[in-house]
Amino acid sequence: MRDREPAVNPADGVSFVMPVLNELDYLERAVLTVLEQRIDGPIELVLALGPSTDGTTALAHRLADSDERIVLVDNPQADIPVGLNLAIRRARFPVIIRVDAHSELSPGYARRALETLARTGAANVGGVMHADGRTPFQGAVARAYNSPVGLGGGSYHGGGDEGEAESAYLGVMRRAAIEQVGLFDESIRRGEDWELNLRLRQAGHRVWFDPKLSVTYWPRESWSRLVRQFFATGTWRGELVRRFGRRNSLRFFAPPLLVLDVALSVIVAVLQVTGVVSGATSVILSVVHVPVVAYVLVILAAVTTQLGGNTIRDRLWTLAVLPTMHLSWGVGFFAGFLRGAHASVDTSRLGGRNTPLP
Repeated sequence: MRDREPAVNPADGVSFVMPVLNELDYLERAVLTVLEQRIDGPIELVLALGPSTDGTTALAHRLADSDERIVLVDNPQADIPVGLNLAIRRARFPVIIRVDAHSELSPGYARRALETLARTGAANVGGVMHADGRTPFQGAVARAYNSPVGLGGGSYHGGGDEGEAESAYLGVMRRAAIEQVGLFDESIRRGEDWELNLRLRQAGHRVWFDPKLSVTYWPRESWSRLVRQFFATGTWRGELVRRFGRRNSLRFFAPPLLVLDVALSVIVAVLQVTGVVSGATSVILSVVHVPVVAYVLVILAAVTTQLGGNTIRDRLWTLAVLPTMHLSWGVGFFAGFLRGAHASVDTSRLGGRNTPLP
């Protein structure tokens, strides 16, 4: 581990960077929560504009015309890491705060993050992603995001103790540190933040989790978009496992193991029903059903708790959302691990057009 990073001086300024694509319903509020941040120095917000088709670009220009702190750069490739690197290179200040158009910063977020950077000597600091929903379906997805049952217990989803971390949600980064390791890898279309933090840690820098930092995140609004998002996320995690092996956390292997066991359970069930296997062989093979039954019981139990929501409709959506997330992610993982992610992207921001937004 390197010595502590140099002191942070808020008076030197902070640059917020945000990749944007088709975020008409969310962009204005996301921008407002950035501009409302107060530190003892100047701030700017650099928007990397992808080729939106829903009026987002026009809105971004109107916002920039109304506030000189907003800077626009074009990101014709639409890829997130490309947009982030374009925005960082355009930015002026020594601290970079990544924000997303689908999120909202809590009051005092930047001030607290700068204090944590200074106190810990970390190169990158992140906090809790608190998902929220505007519709019953989006609310079910949000509750799944906020629960260990949904996304496997990552600290930035459910909170936890402050301390050194594997990665950081969004990230409040020292520009000098991320420039030293080469900024974001533009060949990685999802999981780019995890990979950047891996390089930071390998270079001896500290990555830090502060549960007092909170960001509201608005998840996907429909079942089909959720499927496409989680399939793409799983595909890229499979790619990252191909590249980096066991440097990936063990929790990333749970969804593909679930998919594998479900597939084996279905095959064995067919063989049993058709009489191809019977007797002692059938009994022995039935062991593959045990994890599937256990998983179903866990999901049913979770739906009866606060995770399930307050109404029958909430619980039904939760019952649909949890397996959708796990199985889509797991199937995607096998696709990425076996053949590589290549040019795979997340298509969930548009009905039928590729976009790698988170």
